[in-house]
Amino acid sequence: MRVAVIGLGTMGAPMARHLLAAGHEVTVHNRTREREEPLAEAGAARAETPAAAAATAEAVLTCVSDTPDLEQIILGPDGVADGLASGGLVVDCSTVSPAATAEIAAKLRERGIGMVDAPVSGGSEGAEKGTLTIFCGGEERDVERAGPILDAIGSKITHLGPSGAGQVAKAVNQVMIAGTYATVGEGIALAQAAGLPLEKLVEALSGGAAASWVLQNRSANMIENTYPLGFKVALHRKDLGIALDEAARAGVPMDVAALVATQEDGLMDSGFGDEDVSAVARIPKRTD
Repeated sequence: MRVAVIGLGTMGAPMARHLLAAGHEVTVHNRTREREEPLAEAGAARAETPAAAAATAEAVLTCVSDTPDLEQIILGPDGVADGLASGGLVVDCSTVSPAATAEIAAKLRERGIGMVDAPVSGGSEGAEKGTLTIFCGGEERDVERAGPILDAIGSKITHLGPSGAGQVAKAVNQVMIAGTYATVGEGIALAQAAGLPLEKLVEALSGGAAASWVLQNRSANMIENTYPLGFKVALHRKDLGIALDEAARAGVPMDVAALVATQEDGLMDSGFGDEDVSAVARIPKRTD
């Protein structure tokens, strides 16, 4: 396929590389244009604007930080909607508002353009390996059309309902991992204070009911008290805001998620917002 990739951050750049490796014809655009250069060296074309990138494509993959960014890139001046022809497809791997996603999809449908919300889980490691878990919302036919793109970047792809359903699923994911990050951090802090051999402990815990992706992949950060990316605290806090808004609309209490959100606010206020979200361990470890 001819695929434009817009947004070349920690997740988007590896996605573009996997699309190139899978044989797709890729055009890239990023607001910070220098990020396009390594992909151009790998064989991608470059475009001046989202509209210009979309004009060459059958499908556009977007991966940006927040809802206003996505709205601007797709519907704003020189946006994707200005360049992508009727019959085209947008595959959005950002984590954004489910309601905004449904509105964008409706506006694109008026132009004859399909949209799949396809937020991902698996962190930077999953993006680099092409093994992301992908939560899909949209019409069945559009999810099927997106298959060659999704297969290049992920290993578990699940269609969960109409436009916005993928974003709701990602919100659920972010709620669940919020509590896991916080409690793994507290457990590591307790074990460290008690003088346990931490690497041995993590190996033992990984064989029991406490096993988790966070324990396996982020406990070393917590033990060493260093928090390289990863996935930024600030971005996870943004995601929790989306989840808490959805929960409020549904009338569902989210006490644990709300507590972690408050903890992450404190970390950002202390200058740790660009660290990996495993930095929530700083709180029980009492480090600054």
